[in-house]
Amino acid sequence: MIQLIVGGKGKGKTKHLLDKVNSAVKNANGNIVYLDKNSKHMYELKNKIRLINVSEYPLSSPDEFVGFICGIVSQDHDLEQMYLDCFLVIASIENHDGVEPVIQKLEKISEQFDVDFVISMSLDESELSDDLKSKVIVSL
Repeated sequence: MIQLIVGGKGKGKTKHLLDKVNSAVKNANGNIVYLDKNSKHMYELKNKIRLINVSEYPLSSPDEFVGFICGIVSQDHDLEQMYLDCFLVIASIENHDGVEPVIQKLEKISEQFDVDFVISMSLDESELSDDLKSKVIVSL
């Protein structure tokens, strides 16, 4: 399952994402991973959540990012949920047209390996396709 938190920069998407991940850890049976562009939110996450600072890895394209996600999924068979903050930055997506193909690949990964993705991105809901709009859980 893919869930989206969307809105302009500075609207509070990260706060919603942090609240969601910290409440999800209470009921999780498996592992939870939080991907971000830096380690700034390390102390806001509960200690059972694994924070990965994506900027520490040499990723420069959406395909490399999807490969990175596959690597994380392949090494953790107990992985249940992934939270992706600053999605456009960490996935190296340069324009809005690049969002949907990456989301479609993540959806395939989600279905095949039973990992849920919650994604925060700096786009207004009006900029999304109808397919992506159906995945929006918070629009700011």
